[in-house]
Amino acid sequence: MNLQIRVGNLCRFALLICILSVSCTTIAAELKIGFIDQERITRDSAPAERASKQLEKEFAPRAQELQRRELQIKNLQSSLEKDGLTMNDSERRSKDQELARLNLDFQRLKREYGEDLNLRRNQELGILFERANKVIKQIAESEKYDIIFQEAVYRDPKVDITDKVLKALADVKN
Repeated sequence: MNLQIRVGNLCRFALLICILSVSCTTIAAELKIGFIDQERITRDSAPAERASKQLEKEFAPRAQELQRRELQIKNLQSSLEKDGLTMNDSERRSKDQELARLNLDFQRLKREYGEDLNLRRNQELGILFERANKVIKQIAESEKYDIIFQEAVYRDPKVDITDKVLKALADVKN
């Protein structure tokens, strides 16, 4: 009798597994999945390229000022190395102090430049992600996607809709 109950339970369990596997296969066949490569959108989209050019233009004067100051420091260092032995102590000390001051100013300006550039880049990326998410949602709704992933360990290229998103972003003005 005990063996009969175990066999009966085993049969029910096997039947349940068969039903679940058929159900899961049916559900998976009806599920439409997409994937977007966020890195490609950040790198290759038209809005990303426009933002990059805008940032370059916006920060060009500060970058040129940094280059000018770096050249000034190198010239002063070179002068100290070349003429340092022939200078009197007072003159040498004065040049060393000027070099130290210039280096500190340069490092401060360089740090501020990097911080400001990163802040602006993050602002532009936020705007880009907002636009991209709207486009992705439009594509998902119009093409009846059930889910669209931005990250995956593995993805089949046939579910990658990044090119569609890039094209849609290129068609959207500003």
